[in-house]
Amino acid sequence: MSTGFLNPRQPWKGRRIVLGVTGSIAAYKAVAIARSLTSLGAEVDAVLTDGARHFVAPLSFEGVTGRRSLTDLFSVENSALHINLGSEADVVCVAPATADFISRASQGRANDLLSTTLLATRAPVLICPAMNTNMYTHPQTQENLKHLTDHLSYRVAGPGVGPLAYGENQGLGRMLNPEEIIEEIGRVLVSPSLLTNKVVLVTAGPTEESIDPVRFISNRSSGRMGFAIAQAAYRLGASVRLISGPVTLPDPYGIDLVKVNTAQEMLASVSEYLPKADVSIFAAAVSDYRPRSVNDKKIKRSKENTAYALDLIENPDVSLDTLGDRKENSITVGFALETESILENAKKKLKRKQFDFLVANSAAEVDAGFDVETNRVILLFPGGRCEEVPLMTKHEVSEVVLSHILQLLENRL
Repeated sequence: MSTGFLNPRQPWKGRRIVLGVTGSIAAYKAVAIARSLTSLGAEVDAVLTDGARHFVAPLSFEGVTGRRSLTDLFSVENSALHINLGSEADVVCVAPATADFISRASQGRANDLLSTTLLATRAPVLICPAMNTNMYTHPQTQENLKHLTDHLSYRVAGPGVGPLAYGENQGLGRMLNPEEIIEEIGRVLVSPSLLTNKVVLVTAGPTEESIDPVRFISNRSSGRMGFAIAQAAYRLGASVRLISGPVTLPDPYGIDLVKVNTAQEMLASVSEYLPKADVSIFAAAVSDYRPRSVNDKKIKRSKENTAYALDLIENPDVSLDTLGDRKENSITVGFALETESILENAKKKLKRKQFDFLVANSAAEVDAGFDVETNRVILLFPGGRCEEVPLMTKHEVSEVVLSHILQLLENRL
């Protein structure tokens, strides 16, 4: 199972994560979680209960983490293993967490390595339930989960709705997918932040302006930069609305995604949400023009091979036309993709649209800009200050952008 996490990066890089695995059929997903966390640069200690070993072998975790899997509470080698695990962990994540384990954790039981580690740690604890629908919705299970969140400040992620064990069909109780749990762990690692409970608006992707039922005007934007920013803002605790044009990317986890096609549709959606936004980031590549009229039938090729002219009119400028809708003291960030005179054009855009800062890059570089995984950008600030950001993944660029937003928030306290 591929989760798409390949390179070490923040906030997982260099962190110590205890991954608890209990006796559920969903235990096989925990191997993918351990592998992705390791790829992201974390040190992962897999702790398996006796029940977990009926579903997955400790060796599977050792193969993807490079670290010994842990199963026994009592060990000649390390008699205080649970103390060491608990004190050294940055986060403890139990995935999957069965109804039995949730019950034992809520009672403070300490009868195996994982439960004793929970008592020994002061790190954040993330519980990812996985069980039959009736077991999850049972009042006792719900009371146990409430005790964990209300009295112990544990976080609960999921469950989702989907296929359960063989013969159970679809239902509530399915453990979140590995990539979703990775994001939840990331959110735990960076919270609380100055973006916690803030409202963030992000635009992303291209827009499409119809010519006829089968043709349209658009651009090469993939939406990757905007999606990465939205996900990074979610990890920092924000409530995120992402307004995206047509893209082929999977829907981001934990984010309110609004899909639009045209520049006018994007303008309407931005105008609706912008007055609530504490931070707005305009990363979409909105088409500058649209056909004055749209043919209701496919335009046929001329038999005489004559030229065909499109009558184009200007589209709304989403970030400029919504200036008056912005929340007082909110932060706004713009993007500028240029093919020439990058700094000159970006400075004009920064001033015209009154952004707090602007992210500029070139469309002429093969390893940056549209439809690639990496980007090389320049940050421009009012007053003339510029900061060059070297080539890095768009996920890493998103962290740079969010770090400057956090600094602006701190300065306004």
